[in-house]
Amino acid sequence: MRYPAKQAAWLLLACALSPAAVAQSTFTNPLLQSGPDPWVIYRDGNYYYMNTTGKSLVIRKTRSMADLKLAEPKTVWRAPASGPYSHGIWAPELHYLRGRWYIYFSADAGTNQSHRVWVMENPAADPLEGTWELKGKVAAPGDKWAIDASVFEHAGRLYMIWSGWEGDVNGVQSIYIAELENPWTVKGDRVRISTPQYPWEKIGDRSLKRSPEESPGTAVQEPLHIDINEGPEILKHGGKIFLIYSASACWTDYYELGMLTASETSDLLDPASWRKSPQPVFWQSPAAGAFGPGHNSFFKSPDGTEDWILYHANSGSNYGCGDRRSPRAQKFTWKADGTPDFGRPVPVGEAIPRPSGEGASPQP
Repeated sequence: MRYPAKQAAWLLLACALSPAAVAQSTFTNPLLQSGPDPWVIYRDGNYYYMNTTGKSLVIRKTRSMADLKLAEPKTVWRAPASGPYSHGIWAPELHYLRGRWYIYFSADAGTNQSHRVWVMENPAADPLEGTWELKGKVAAPGDKWAIDASVFEHAGRLYMIWSGWEGDVNGVQSIYIAELENPWTVKGDRVRISTPQYPWEKIGDRSLKRSPEESPGTAVQEPLHIDINEGPEILKHGGKIFLIYSASACWTDYYELGMLTASETSDLLDPASWRKSPQPVFWQSPAAGAFGPGHNSFFKSPDGTEDWILYHANSGSNYGCGDRRSPRAQKFTWKADGTPDFGRPVPVGEAIPRPSGEGASPQP
């Protein structure tokens, strides 16, 4: 097998080092035993990490994503016993916007139909300090079902993207975008920019059989249709804006990542600006112990030279949407056409060089 020059150099170095030294310069997935819907943001030399807990908002602070398991979790908010944001606390994301910290999360009143997006604010320099205040619900006119919100700034404007229903009945989850007037207020109406259209976006049957190592574009038998686009995240590179989303049902092994692409000069509120890739860009690998990989986020290495994807996956088949989903990280590169190349999931337990700029793990 031939290796790229950089990888080959690292392998030669690893062979020359002692096992202890190699262990300190590498890490292995998963990063935590449990961590559905992982999110990370880097600011002032620290990574701040969150994932779904179901009942609270928890932040971990670390200087090294490779050492995430050593970061002490801090609960910054607990859901009340009742009310519109008392149950189903999903997919929290921590953002630093216009001089303050914000946490966007999904929550409901005890029934899935009541799921909406909520936001909290903290003016402290460190999100683990200060006081978190609930600013309220973030909803477009019509106030439809909504989960998995993410926020990004582009060309001086603030946008929110999320997964929602067109009407009031569960049938199809699509991706919507809207401009924000401020971090807690939608400006104008929502716009649908993606809805499930390919077979790989509509899988909901655990019994579906398909070789995951083959081209994942089509199924070999008719599945139970569960039309889902969710977990949207933004990635910018080379004059393009990529929206990476999760498709199909999270309780199947066929939960996987799709991609929309827009020019950075286009009108992001125009559905015609977004082009959907016909094939998924990241999917399961049983050989790697990665089933149903999805609901990702992105981060840079501390020195800014590397791009990394953070995602959750199950280590076994048919594990579903529960707490056995664990966070994993791996470096990705870029194709000649400027699109991201996420490769295949790195096997559980395989040594991965730490992100560039990270120090070695502390001595035991």
